[in-house]
Order: sequence, then structure tokens, then C-alpha cells
Amino acid sequence: MLGRALDSLLDDRESPEVRRDVTTLTVARLCANSCYRFAAPFLAIIARGVGVSLDQIGIALAIAELSGLLSPLTARLVDHLPRRTAMGLGLVGVVLGTVLAASSVGLAMFAVALVILSQSKVLFDLGLGSWIADHVPYERRGAVVGLTETSWALALLVGVSTMGLVTAVSSWRVGYLTGAASVLLMAAIVVRQLPSEPKVTMHRTHAEGEKRPALALGARGWLVVAGACTLMMASQSLFVTFGSWLEDSFEFTPASISVIVFALGIGELAASITSARRTDRWGKETSTARGAALMVPAGILLAVGHGNIGIGVVALTVAIVGFEFAIVSVLAVGSALVPGSPARGLAVLLSGGTMGRAIASIPATRLYEQHGMVWPAAMSAAFASCTVAAMLGARALASRHA
Repeated sequence: MLGRALDSLLDDRESPEVRRDVTTLTVARLCANSCYRFAAPFLAIIARGVGVSLDQIGIALAIAELSGLLSPLTARLVDHLPRRTAMGLGLVGVVLGTVLAASSVGLAMFAVALVILSQSKVLFDLGLGSWIADHVPYERRGAVVGLTETSWALALLVGVSTMGLVTAVSSWRVGYLTGAASVLLMAAIVVRQLPSEPKVTMHRTHAEGEKRPALALGARGWLVVAGACTLMMASQSLFVTFGSWLEDSFEFTPASISVIVFALGIGELAASITSARRTDRWGKETSTARGAALMVPAGILLAVGHGNIGIGVVALTVAIVGFEFAIVSVLAVGSALVPGSPARGLAVLLSGGTMGRAIASIPATRLYEQHGMVWPAAMSAAFASCTVAAMLGARALASRHA
């Protein structure tokens, strides 16, 4: 069913390789994303299980996100590996990190598990992004990236919701192990189905001994990275606090939090599909700015109306939808930031994003514990405003040099 839905959204000009493999890779990324995203909405529950406070486990999240600064080194590895190998290794690493998270008995062990999980997912994501760059021209790349990015929304809609329901009837540890089992299955399918080397190459590769392109992004490139950083800061401010907010303010259980997660997943999925249809037409920087702009009034509304469950959930949903549209759009830019090396361009973009999540994790959780949801929501609106400014600046520079 998912395969038919994705295939119907693909351009008729896409290659047989893309049509054959895009569904498998999207499902594999869905499973990996589910393990990666599970912690945020159930952070308070996991913190109690590990024996720490919410702001302490926020430190573990920040450490894991800071490991994203290793992404450029991971990109160098991806550039020298067959795409199938990079993605397979990434999925196996996600399994190891997830199992370690499920087994954690202290904050340090949980932090190490998140680092392994995070960097392994980066390895898979860079392999997937490079695979897309191998097979899809830049002018159509936003659509295909948008389709594979439905895995981010579906992870919340299907994966995290399911893991949350498992948590409700057992424990968060079993929830993590459920996710690990799904990733292990998809790793076997990816390695079996994909060819070792891409048959089509859309970007110029480097011969042995040839000098690699310098990482000279220019003003536009760094504005895009800065926009990705503040965009992730805006989303992280909400993601690491909304589960605790629902539990503390409205006595939500793991099962009822899963219902909200499911609803947010529906919104994210709609945003991903819309981005796949519109980003190439509207322009990638413009689309990113529009998604971030939607987060600004939503964050303000959540800050003002966080005491009302109806207003709060609607504002949260709008903010998450705006974020999803924006992040899908900006990822399409990343693969072209460094000519000749889509993995390095994506790595720089992901490094900016992970830096943003790391910066936001600690103050968001601490401010929530001290003042409730008002300050994390206000932080989200402020950071989203910065993203709008950065992406509009990047668009202006792109137009000037066109």
C-alpha cells in the first residue's frame, strides 16, 4: 500500500532503480527514525526508569546531539563506501544503540546508547541522501527527498505510537526492543535487495588521487546551515517537553500520549507529502521559510494557551506541521551544498541541525521544570523566526548569483 502511494507521487521520469527501491528505503528509515524519536515524547518516563530527573536526561540528549558534529567524518566514510554498505552498517548500528538504550541502568550508559543510535542513523541518512543524489537530478530532488522524508512523519504516526502502546502494557525498555527488532529486519531486506553499487551516477565522482572539493559553502551555504540549526532548535524546544507537559498538566498516561503522538504523525505526514509536491515548484529556500513561519504564531499561541488542552494541542500540531514542511524542504538543499559530494553537503547541514538540537535540549528541559511550557514554546517561536530570516537571506543571495 505504501509502495503504491509513493510510486504515484514519483515523476514519470524517475529511473527503474528509484521506483524499485524507494519504498524499501523509506520503510527502513521509518524504523530507524522510530527508535531515534521514541525518547522525546516519553522522556519523563524514561528518566524515572533510569533514575534521573528530566533536566539530567536532557543533558544526555544534548551529548547525543553533539555527536552529530562528527557527521562530516561520517560523510568521508560514506563517500568511500557503496551506498548499500553505508545504509546497512547504519541500520545495524541503530539496532545496537537501541538495544543498549533498552538495557541502560544509568545516565552515562543511556547517553552512550543515544550517541551510537544517533551517529548510526546519520550514517544511514547520508547513504540514503547520496543514493538519491546518484539517481535523481537536483531539479527533481525535492520531490524524492520529500517522499523518503515521509518516514520521519510515519515514524511518529506508526513507529513511536506502536512503541508507546507497547510501553503502556509493558515498559519503555520493551518499547525500545520492539523498535530494534523492526530495524534489524529492514537491515536484512536492504542488504539483500539493493545492488552493491549504483548503476546511475548523477554527480561527478572522484578518481583515485584526485583532490576533493574544498568545503567552501559561501555566504548562501552558511545561511542555509544556520537556518537548519535554528529550525532544529525550534523543534527540539517542543519535542523534549511536550510529553512531560501532557503528563504533568493533564495527567496523560503512556497510552494517551501515544494518541497525541499519532495525531502529530498525521500532521507531519501531510506536511511531508505537501513538501514533496510543492518544494521544487516554490523553491527550496522559500518553502523552508514558509514552514518555519508557520511555527512562529503556533509557538506564541502555545506559550499563551498552554493551560488549555485544546488550544495547546492545536498549537503544538501546527508547530510540528510547519517544522516538518520546513525540514523536508531544507534537506533537499543539503545534497547540493558541496559540488561533487552530496554526502559532505548533507553532513554539514546535519551537523548544523544536531548542534541546534544539542543547544536547545538543556535549556528547554530546565526551563520547563522551572516555569512549565511557556518558555520552551516561546523559545520555539523565537528560533523559528531566525530560520525565516536565514532562509530568506539565502534565497536573496541565490537570486543574486543566478
